[in-house]
Amino acid sequence: MADSVPVRCPTCRRENAFTPPTFPCACGAPLTLPVLRGGIPVEILHRTWQSSWVEVRCETCGRLDEWPAPESGCACGTVVRVPVVPVPTPPPPDPPAPGGPASASPGGPPRRPPVLRPAFRPVTIRTAGDCVTAAAQYLKWLGFTDIARVPERTASGVDLRGSGVVAQVDPTTRATKLREVECLWLNALNDSAVAVCFSLAGYSRDARARADALHLPLFVMDLTGTPQPVNDPADELIRDGTGQ
Repeated sequence: MADSVPVRCPTCRRENAFTPPTFPCACGAPLTLPVLRGGIPVEILHRTWQSSWVEVRCETCGRLDEWPAPESGCACGTVVRVPVVPVPTPPPPDPPAPGGPASASPGGPPRRPPVLRPAFRPVTIRTAGDCVTAAAQYLKWLGFTDIARVPERTASGVDLRGSGVVAQVDPTTRATKLREVECLWLNALNDSAVAVCFSLAGYSRDARARADALHLPLFVMDLTGTPQPVNDPADELIRDGTGQ
């Protein structure tokens, strides 16, 4: 069990003992959130999806993932977010040797250079239909062609189809669930296509873990209509495009 640390309430100044939570990493090792000793807790007045998660690197496998931000409650009724040790910024990559290929990685196969694209022009989201439109525009920006809406959403949850891609767009205010991610992946498997998921409210923990295991790109959308990647497969899709 993790050692408790003192957390001082910013409202009543009472010092409370707080035990950092421990989660199971994908590698199977227990991961205890590294609370920053001496850090200043922040009272939670308004919750947002982004502020409710923190990045922590597993000391066993080196995997960097997001976990629920640690919170502590005081007897006076104040709830605070406890700061964690920030993830160190990785050093910049070594410059390529003169005359050598810029995309070659030491000891591995050459990597394809990132796809160059113009800036994405977002679609402001006001309705559920705007979410689907914004996702369609983003897929076209990534290089997928012939993106079209499915006339009537079926139980499979597919909202968009194109050449080599199927996508789901969840415009609700609840986190996208595990079943929806799995159904989308099965649809893509049947069509020999890439599955891409967009969500306005983010994803449940088990949905994120399964998407990582299936290498399924996940994106979160804000009201400006700009999708943001939330896992490694989504980052790779942005970097490499459709691969065509």
